[in-house]
Amino acid sequence: MFKTYDLFVNNERVRSANQEYFSAINPYTLEEWASIPQASDEQVSDAIAAARHAYDSVWAKTTGYERSKLMLRLAEILEANAERMATLESTDNGKAIRETHGQMFSAARAYRFFAGLADKLTGVTIPLDLPDSFDFTRREPLGVCVLITAWNSPMSLLSNKLAPALAAGNCVVIKPSEHASVTTLEFADLAKEAGFPDGVINVVTGDHRTGQALLRSGRVDRVSFTGSPAVGARIAADAGARLIPVTLELGGKSPNIIFEDADFDRATAGALVGIFSATGQTCIAGSRLLVQRGIVDRVVERIAYRAKQIRLGNPLDRDTQMGTVANEPQFQRILATIENAKSEGAKLATGGRKAAGEKLGKGYFVEPTIFTDVQNRMELAQEEVFGPVLAVMPFDTEEEAITIANDTRYGLASGVWTTNLSRAMRMTRAINAGTVWINTYRVAQSMAPFGGFKDSGYGKERGIQALDEYLRTKNVMIDYADAVRDPFAK
Repeated sequence: MFKTYDLFVNNERVRSANQEYFSAINPYTLEEWASIPQASDEQVSDAIAAARHAYDSVWAKTTGYERSKLMLRLAEILEANAERMATLESTDNGKAIRETHGQMFSAARAYRFFAGLADKLTGVTIPLDLPDSFDFTRREPLGVCVLITAWNSPMSLLSNKLAPALAAGNCVVIKPSEHASVTTLEFADLAKEAGFPDGVINVVTGDHRTGQALLRSGRVDRVSFTGSPAVGARIAADAGARLIPVTLELGGKSPNIIFEDADFDRATAGALVGIFSATGQTCIAGSRLLVQRGIVDRVVERIAYRAKQIRLGNPLDRDTQMGTVANEPQFQRILATIENAKSEGAKLATGGRKAAGEKLGKGYFVEPTIFTDVQNRMELAQEEVFGPVLAVMPFDTEEEAITIANDTRYGLASGVWTTNLSRAMRMTRAINAGTVWINTYRVAQSMAPFGGFKDSGYGKERGIQALDEYLRTKNVMIDYADAVRDPFAK
């Protein structure tokens, strides 16, 4: 199964005579299973140049209808390869294949959704105060966009960026995380099979050096980044110095709020899904569970019982409900956060250790972990863990729940569980987050816009609004008066 990959530039696999490589490690077996190229500055520059040439010579002249057909074909090919791609992704990042398989189809849905918009990029006409004048706007692509994705859901995160970028008429250079690059490199071949012209879609891989080169090796017109706030801030600073606009989808410390009048079974199931799906390695994880005091003991008892029943195991096994942590640095970080939470005074309700067992082998498994007696000032309540660790905090009133929910530097997602419609509507207005789920959690749809506030970033992915990230508005003013407008005439 071991494979050595090459970069994908101008619809070709490329490598240099002295190409540097690094290892892809299976987080379940801890074995090297692929070799990934570290792109040089020159190769990054070549990729940007290929994208620029493709845009100027071909893609800018391709109609929305033709772009749409290519995107629909890409969706078909991705679905046809869903099983293989899911196997590769679960091998690369340890996520349970029951989730990665579904993500291939949701990614295909994104390409279909935006394909339907590719030929509908209309402008507007604007009435002016000037007689005998006509004014209208054009919505045009930016040109070359850099798309940088994270390791937790490579194909899903890529579709959030690539689908609107292509629909808007841009060419792209994609950089996946060095911790999970395989499916993105494989995806490039699917795009070539779909018939995309040379240079429209390019993939370069590597560590932070590749990311830096993408901002410094040629003119690009947009950077879209998914990852940590610290890295996002550095990218925004580098891009800002070059006046390059950015879209940032960063971290979260999302509150999942259960009121006493909530449907208990639905709310507790939603709490489990919110934090333990994808091993908690998702920016929208409901990692702070706010529970009204009258039911907090009952809720903790239920979710702790259910957490112990979650089946850990080989990510490629369909019966596995929770896979591994994606890589060794993240694994160590999660365990350190758990120990720090204990030292801060949080009470461990369940979990809290490296998970071990016959079916777990050497893998980076962490037990589903729940802490109670958490204060919102604690690091566990303020900093993103990006792992299967839940902080439970009680509240008494609606106003207190809002205060706790908003008392964080993040503002990505949130959930509210209540049967009181008036309360639900008040909470949607009061919570300072880009997404508010009511009586559901961690549900994503291609047509619903997604993006955070505060340190969770800015800009939108998914939904019609995502197109605005990849378009610019040009104003056109026409004077059709017969007489000459000469303000200096005598």
